[in-house]
Amino acid sequence: MSIIHKFLVVIRYTTLSIIAMLMFFSAIGQVKNFSSSGEQITKFDKVGNAVDAHDGMIAYFNGTYYLYGTSYDCGFEWNNKTAPFCGFKVYSSIDLASWKDEGFLFDAQNQLWQTRCDGKTYGCFRPHVIYNQKYRQYVLWINVYDNVIGYRVFTSKSPVGPFVEVAEPNLATNKNMPAAGLNNGDHDLFVDDDGTAYLALTDWRAKGSIVIEQLKDDYLSGTGKIAAVITDGQTEAPALFKRKGTYYVTYSDPNCGYCSGTGTSYKSASSVFGPWSPAKKISENSCGGQPSFVSTIKLREDTIFLYGSDLWNNAAKNEALANFYWAPLSFDVDGAIKPMECLAFFRVTNKNATRNADSTSVFKAVCEIKGQEKKVQSFTANRTGKIRRFNLTVLKSGYPDAGLIVDFYDTRGGQNHLLKSCRISTDVIGWSAKNIVISPGIEVKKNGSYQFVIRTESNSGCFGYAKQVSGYDNNSAPGVRYSYTIE
Repeated sequence: MSIIHKFLVVIRYTTLSIIAMLMFFSAIGQVKNFSSSGEQITKFDKVGNAVDAHDGMIAYFNGTYYLYGTSYDCGFEWNNKTAPFCGFKVYSSIDLASWKDEGFLFDAQNQLWQTRCDGKTYGCFRPHVIYNQKYRQYVLWINVYDNVIGYRVFTSKSPVGPFVEVAEPNLATNKNMPAAGLNNGDHDLFVDDDGTAYLALTDWRAKGSIVIEQLKDDYLSGTGKIAAVITDGQTEAPALFKRKGTYYVTYSDPNCGYCSGTGTSYKSASSVFGPWSPAKKISENSCGGQPSFVSTIKLREDTIFLYGSDLWNNAAKNEALANFYWAPLSFDVDGAIKPMECLAFFRVTNKNATRNADSTSVFKAVCEIKGQEKKVQSFTANRTGKIRRFNLTVLKSGYPDAGLIVDFYDTRGGQNHLLKSCRISTDVIGWSAKNIVISPGIEVKKNGSYQFVIRTESNSGCFGYAKQVSGYDNNSAPGVRYSYTIE
C-alpha cells in the first residue's frame, strides 16, 4: 500500500482537519512549468486567479517564498499613451506551488504614480526586495524612467508592505545624463555574506552593459563606487549571486524587450570587483522566455539557486498572458553552471530539486473568443438541484466593445434547450485571467447532460478562458477551468 493510499484510508476513518489535509498535499505539491506535451501553463493563486506578477523576482524570507512583480491586469500597455499603470504585486507561498495574493506593494492608483509610470512614459518595472539586517527593514528598488538615475527606493517592516518611498538614490552610472531618458534599466539587488549590498544594473547609455555598484549600509543609495563592468553591451536583466565563494552574474544575451527566447549567459569571479571570466551561455532560449532572476534560497540542508525567466507573450504590449519558468540551477564540480535542461516539473526539498510526473490537470490562459469563435463545454450534474453559483476563469484583451455571454443548455435526449443566458460586463473582467462568479439559477438533474457556451457580440478585442493543456482524454477537446455549486 502506497503512502498516499494509507493516508487516504486514515482520512476516511478519522476526523483529521481540513487544514491538516491541505498541509499534507501542499508538502507534496509540484512546481509546474510546462504540460506533459511541452505547452506553457498558467500559474493560479489559491482563489483561482492567474498569478499577475511579472518581470520581478522570488525572495525567501523566514521560511516563506515571496513573488514580486509588475501587474498587467488593469490594461497597462507599453507605449500606449492612454494605458494606466497597474502597480506592483506580491504573492506568498510555503512551497513555490500554492500562492496567496498579498496585494499591491504600495498604492499606485493616484496621479503621482500614474504620471510616473503610465503609458505616456517608458513605464515602471522590475520590483526587487532585500532585507537589511542592520536597520531591520525590507528595501524595495524599482526601475523607473521619470528621473535621472532610473530607480526609486522604498522601505517596509513587512515583506508584503506597504512600502513607503524614501529619497531618490544616488548612483555613479549615468548620474549626469538628462532626466526621463533611457539611462539605467533592469537591475538586481544582492547582499553579500558580510552584509554589504550591491546593485547590478543595465546601462542603456552603454548600449546595454551590465554594471555593479556598491550600496550604502542602509541599501537606499549608492556609495559612488563602481565594483565592475561585466559586459560590453547588448545585454540586460542581470542577476547577481554567490555560491561557495564564487560570484556569478547571469543576464539576457542579447537584450530584447518583451522577447521570448533570448539566451542566458553568465560570468563568474572570485571577487565582486573582478576580474570576471569570459561569458558562457547556458541556454539559447531561456526555456522559451527571457531571464529575470536567480534567487538564493537557503534551506536547512542545502542552498538552492532558483532561476526564473519571463515567458513573454510574443512581445505583446500588455503581458497579462505571459507565463513563468522557474527551476534550480545545477553546477559542475568546478563551479561552472551546467547548461539548463528546461524542466517541466520539479519539487524543492531540503536536499535538492527532483523531477515529478505530470499527475494533475494544468491550464493555460488563452484569448480565443471573438467574432463567431466561441467555447463549448459539456458537463454532467453530480446531483439534483439549482446551480446558484457558477465559477468561471475569464479574461479580456484588446478593448472589447461588448461583454461576455455564457449560455446554459440542457442537452438531455440529444436536444439543446436554452436554460439561461448570463451577461458579464467587460468592466468586471480583467486582462489577467480571474475567477468570475455568476448566478444562473438553473435547475439540473443528477447525471443529466448539460452544456455552457462562452461567446461574445464584441466587434473588437477578444475574451479568454483557462484552457486545459494536460490531464484530459486525447479523444475529447481540452476542457475549461470552471466549477459550480448545486443547492
